[in-house]
Amino acid sequence: MRVPALTGFGNMRHSPLAVLGFLILFVVAAYKSANYVIVGDMTGLAFVALAFVGCAFIVAMLNSWRNGLYFFLTWLLFEDFARKYLGNNMAIYFAKDVLAAVVYFSFFLAYRRKQVISFRPPFLVPVLLFVWFGVMQVFNPASTHLMYGVMGVKLFFYYIPMLFVGYALLNSEAELRRFFFVNMILAAIIVSLGIAQAIIGHTFLNPAVVAEDIRDLSTLYRTSPISGLTMYRPTSVFVSTGRFGNFLLVTWLVVFGFSGYLLLRHKRGRALAFIVLALTVAGLALCSSRGVVLWSSGSAIAGSIAFIWGAPWRQREVLRVLRTVQRTALSIVLGIVVLLAAYPEALLSRVAFYTETLSPSSTASQLQNRTWDYPLQNFLGAFAYDRWPYGYGIGTTSLGTQYIVRFFHARPPAIGVESGFGTLVVEMGIGGLILWFVMSFAILLSAWRVVKKLRGSPWFPLAFVIFWYAGLLLVPMTFAGMATYEDFVLNAYFWLLLGILFRLPTLALSAQYATAVQIPPMYSPRMC
Repeated sequence: MRVPALTGFGNMRHSPLAVLGFLILFVVAAYKSANYVIVGDMTGLAFVALAFVGCAFIVAMLNSWRNGLYFFLTWLLFEDFARKYLGNNMAIYFAKDVLAAVVYFSFFLAYRRKQVISFRPPFLVPVLLFVWFGVMQVFNPASTHLMYGVMGVKLFFYYIPMLFVGYALLNSEAELRRFFFVNMILAAIIVSLGIAQAIIGHTFLNPAVVAEDIRDLSTLYRTSPISGLTMYRPTSVFVSTGRFGNFLLVTWLVVFGFSGYLLLRHKRGRALAFIVLALTVAGLALCSSRGVVLWSSGSAIAGSIAFIWGAPWRQREVLRVLRTVQRTALSIVLGIVVLLAAYPEALLSRVAFYTETLSPSSTASQLQNRTWDYPLQNFLGAFAYDRWPYGYGIGTTSLGTQYIVRFFHARPPAIGVESGFGTLVVEMGIGGLILWFVMSFAILLSAWRVVKKLRGSPWFPLAFVIFWYAGLLLVPMTFAGMATYEDFVLNAYFWLLLGILFRLPTLALSAQYATAVQIPPMYSPRMC
């Protein structure tokens, strides 16, 4: 017997009120669409279409929080694309928050009916302490407007419930593979578009007239300091090259770890993982972001060493782990060779930029300055402000303060540093920085215990890359700038993957039990 996914919503299509509401919505949408078509307003027509599709998605999400999560992730990744072509409308910007709220609500109802399981994270207390302190900072007397605090709370804490959603999502290995396959397909689309844009230029995937707030983000070019070669910084479906670069890093880590899992556990999907790895390598080479290239390169080296260390030596399957490293190296070579053969100018201009600005022997090298001197200078600069012990309020230096100034006529804050640790001091005082460290190390210590528990199992590669991603985001990347943690793509995937990490041991035990049950007994009464 089929159990409805959501009491009260599962039989929605049989409810006369629901049918009537749908018909009213359809008539209103049709009327509005006709008016927009008559006057030739294609932007307005697009808004009506998005609203109608969004309502349909919400109904589907209420019926199944699992499907709702995939709807949310898809919109999360493609939201910027709609913003670019619809004038950077703020209703579109906040649509992902509405979808996330629907996922939370649907998940909560399923939890109340005991259809999903939850867990108590071992780092729950440090996280709650940091959340409590951040909410208190909304009312910091130095903040010039309450909406700064509201926005800051959203950026810092809104996706924390994804931790529990990610944990409950993986009720089987089939669901695990489904999650990563869906994300690989989405990544293949976005990365391919980014590669094409890096070659064609800013006229591709950008409207003829870009909204003023995001115009500079969509038309960024860089020039090599010695050779003078110019290159475009692609944004793909996003509004900024930084967000595209961050997405490339997440994709590289996820596909790298999932490839290791597939080689140790399943044959199906290995070819797709290899193709996405090669595409990601090409995207990283063309993204024109030195930080992303360095983080990805270091992650590949650390991951390769960790995979060998955590290989199932007793089962003599270490050769499969070595094949993971081999395939990763082959994908890197393949991506670079194909680019060099097809578009040598696009690749060589980026290579020149990387080598001229990162090589210690280059006269224009910025390696020391960008990796240590500049972030450290900004971090220490936070203590030059008078209120460094108390801060100026959460959100006062966060992403999107320009929208608070515009829509709420708030006084713009004349503070800010680029270091993420410095931003914590400026916004929440020294107490905020201390609580950030406590929360971060509690998360990483708990995550590392899970990684060690899964050593020698097929789930180890996935566990390690999630732990590694958490460490990168919480410590060195945040030290360089708070924009990485506040990036909604990085933030949502961080908490979601963290929940998946803590569910992996349960999947491993279930798989071991299933295997043990299938083994015929050595002794039975009939053998006597």
